[in-house]
Amino acid sequence: MSQKPIKRHIALQPLSREHHHGLLLSWKIRTGFSKNIETERIKAYADWFFKTHLIPHFDMEETHIFTILEAEHELVTRALADHQQLKQLFAEKGDLKNTLSKIEEALDSHIRFEERILFPEIQKVATEAQFKEIEKIHHQDDFIDNLDDEFWK
Repeated sequence: MSQKPIKRHIALQPLSREHHHGLLLSWKIRTGFSKNIETERIKAYADWFFKTHLIPHFDMEETHIFTILEAEHELVTRALADHQQLKQLFAEKGDLKNTLSKIEEALDSHIRFEERILFPEIQKVATEAQFKEIEKIHHQDDFIDNLDDEFWK
């Protein structure tokens, strides 16, 4: 039984495309593990992705998307906790393989939560004016990847 694709409002589509790239990060980590790539190489790419793509994405969501719901809304609380957990994981300096494994799992789970649960809830309550504001503030840029070390190939 396949899941029916979720119809995403055009204002949220750039964020959903960014989520796709986040899921690809999780895939690249898993692929790196399956190819026995040195964890330092995987972590270097993951850190670059975090600084270049995830931090601005988190900031956009926290400033302009999550605020559509009440600050105390349980879904917002969970999303903010997920962001905090991911920031802490990326800052860890200990066992790299274990840390990368946790990042991969947490990021995959978080993105699927936002896409399947949080964004549909936001779409239910957002006004057209709020969507227009999001469209003005955030639009899709072409994704630029770091291809210096394509360990996943």
